[in-house]
Parts: sequence; C-alpha cells; structure tokens
Amino acid sequence: MSSRSPEEYLRVAQLLADAAAAESMKWFRTPLDVITKADESPVTLADRAAEIAMREILGAQRPADGIYGEEHGLERLDADSVWVLDPIDGTRSFITGSPLWGTLIGLLEGGRLTLGMIDMPVLKERWIGQAGGGATRNGEYVRASNVSEVGKARIVTTSPDIFGPADWQAFDRLSRACAMRRFGGDCYGYAQLAGGTIDLVVEAGLQPYDYLGPAGLIEAAGGVITDWSGQRLGLKSDGRVIAAATPELHRAALALLNQK
Repeated sequence: MSSRSPEEYLRVAQLLADAAAAESMKWFRTPLDVITKADESPVTLADRAAEIAMREILGAQRPADGIYGEEHGLERLDADSVWVLDPIDGTRSFITGSPLWGTLIGLLEGGRLTLGMIDMPVLKERWIGQAGGGATRNGEYVRASNVSEVGKARIVTTSPDIFGPADWQAFDRLSRACAMRRFGGDCYGYAQLAGGTIDLVVEAGLQPYDYLGPAGLIEAAGGVITDWSGQRLGLKSDGRVIAAATPELHRAALALLNQK
C-alpha cells in the first residue's frame, strides 16, 4: 500500500511540479498554437503536455488517487486522496511572455485540503503549504502579514475582466477602501499574500484547480481564504474567492464586499 504520510505526499508534489516546469518551459516564449476552450479561455500545447506529464507521474506513483485536472478531466473523485492540478495558471501571461504564470497543485484528503503549492518556473520560486507544517518559499518559512484593517491593506486581483457587473461593483467598493490596489499577477498574488507583501486577493469566475492549490498555501501561512459568503472552499464552491492575511481583515473585507 502506498504511504499516506505528509512527507510522501510532498515528495510526489515536488515531482509533479518538476515535471510540469520541464514541459512548460520548453514552450515558453516560443511560437504557440492557441486554442479557445468552451469557456473562451485560451489553452496551449504547453498546458496539455504539462498536465499529461503530471498524470503520468501520478499513474506511476499514486495510481489509486483521484485527479481533478484542468486540461484532461476528472478521475476517481471518490478516492481518499484527490490531486487538483492546474499545469499553467495564467495562460494569457504564458502566451504573452510574462513570467507571472505558475503550476498549481492541491491535495484533498478525505475532502480536507492538506497541501497546496504554487510553483513559478520562470521566477524559480516554489511556494508550499502543508496543514500543520507551515508555508515555505524555496524552503524558507513565510507568513502572511498582520494587517487587520481594510484601510491599511494592499489588494490585488488578476483583471477587471474576470468580474460580472455586480461582482465588479462589489470589488471596486472594497478595493477603493484599501491603501493600494493592483491588477495582474494571476496566481502570484496568492503567493505574495502568503509571503506578507499583499494583504487581500479577491477574484471571481475561478475553478477548483485555480483556487485549491493557493488555498492550501495561504491557510498554512496563517491567512484566511473562503468564498464570498465566508464558506470554506471545496470542489463545489461558486468560484468567487477572497483571501486575507488575518481573520479580522477577512471579516471587514467580506462586510464591504457584501454591502447592499
């Protein structure tokens, strides 16, 4: 029987990130065929090749585990352990040559999130969080900031384009009350929150493979991440995400976000 220790899961996660990086970096800043998916988001040959490489490792190392992947579907979601994979989060960044794209890996054990990773191949930064084990960047411990007031918070989201009209109005209200707001960065904003240089991330229209890897990292770094109703994130969340450095900031930001 395969080991289910935190060390074993981390070893496999490292292999997955290494394989995805090796595949995706072969394609970065090269001419690419870009395909439009049903949800109108772009996918490239690099996305698909990187996820295949990750699935091959899981097939060899953890054949009984489930997989929730962006590019190649779902397998064994009733398994005790389910890996949630996004080979290239920030495909538009990848396509346009920006370094702010990453590989996201989350692990659910019995439905509970126990590991989250954001790997940034171009930046050579690997951010890892494990439940009960803290969060690290390239092996050094990191922690979310102690900012507790919206007026002192630095907030980031990927783009105004991810919001519908009502959600944009809510984000705009919250973000204008913050000390600073920034756009861009895709998954890197969540890493910045775990590292203490960003205090709030608010987004909409996400899928489980977009938010579960970051959620595992942020929770391990001492932050709070939920949906816009304050509910813990899972495979069936509605895709609206708020991450905050502290519980106090999270409560205050949620109140502004949901203000009628």
